[in-house]
Amino acid sequence: MVSRTPGSQYPKPPLDGLRKRLKESRQSGSGQRGAFVRESFKLPRTAARAKAREWFEQYPKAAYWTEIESWYERPGDIIEFTMRRLPNAD
Repeated sequence: MVSRTPGSQYPKPPLDGLRKRLKESRQSGSGQRGAFVRESFKLPRTAARAKAREWFEQYPKAAYWTEIESWYERPGDIIEFTMRRLPNAD
């Protein structure tokens, strides 16, 4: 079933297959977003630095694309951050 949008010369593609795959993915509950392994931490500033250093030493950026994906400064000098890396190096 292909429908046209008013004022468009191209028909809209059918989205049933996409909807089905999204529904299955959400129901599986894997929680994995993409190919990266992610881990979140909430630590005092000095411990957060040490944890990030540990990740970069254990999973070198050049091989695992390791990075600090996001970070937030919380009250009491607490840092909440998410580290991400590839599951293995090629």
